Amino acid sequence: MAGAKNKKPKFGLFITARTGSSRLPNKMLLPIAGKLVIEHDIDRACLAKKIDQVVICTSDQPEDADLANIARSAGANVYRGSLKDKLARWLGAADKFSLDYFVTFDGDDLFCDPELIDLAVDQMLEESLDFLKTDPRMRYGEFTHCIAVSALRKVCEIKDTDDTEMMWVYFTDTGLFKTGVLKVEDPIFFNGKVRMTLDYREDYEFFKRVFSELGVTTNNVPLRTILELIKAKPEIAEINWFRQEEFLDNQKNKTKLILKKEYSKTPKIDSV
Repeated sequence: MAGAKNKKPKFGLFITARTGSSRLPNKMLLPIAGKLVIEHDIDRACLAKKIDQVVICTSDQPEDADLANIARSAGANVYRGSLKDKLARWLGAADKFSLDYFVTFDGDDLFCDPELIDLAVDQMLEESLDFLKTDPRMRYGEFTHCIAVSALRKVCEIKDTDDTEMMWVYFTDTGLFKTGVLKVEDPIFFNGKVRMTLDYREDYEFFKRVFSELGVTTNNVPLRTILELIKAKPEIAEINWFRQEEFLDNQKNKTKLILKKEYSKTPKIDSV
């Protein structure tokens, strides 16, 4: 189901972000080193060399109007869609910007790595994949997914819920798509108790500390350099690592695969 090969495929980078958050309210608009989190996301996303469009994918709710305006002012494209149904929001953005593939960049993951994003683009095309996920040995916040729009369109056809925050099982556990794992060789990206996602107050303190240690105001430092800093100063990782187990339990509890009746016998649907 991967994209057509008779034209140069067009890749987007979707920064999925919204202001609503019960654990850390308005986290996309929090300041770090003189800029807002969403501005740091955009700065970093624009470093990826093989991306055609950087798009902020936020909700169509009034509370996200400021976020959308700030993103436009920072030079990003914006798509506003369903608050709850992330898959539908992505499909709307993909259609609006005529994309064949997109890499997901969670707005929580300020250090999502442009180098890994470019690797993902190459691997998707070389292996004709529908869905590419991060290597399980990697840390949260380094990379997420790359998805063919054709596969996303099929998923939106077969799902029977609008609660799609934890959406990867629709690609990995239905047996319908060609999936792969991001091929990363450098061990700097593996293992280690480092948590690089913004979900709790301690995560915010972690990111502020890293920016302070680096002495930068623009989010353009290679992830390798950031990881070397944390390796040299392990106390930085201790700021928020204790939140990881709770975070993973939260994700597990919210992950579900709900298909329309006619697709309910698809292989592996009970695997979550």
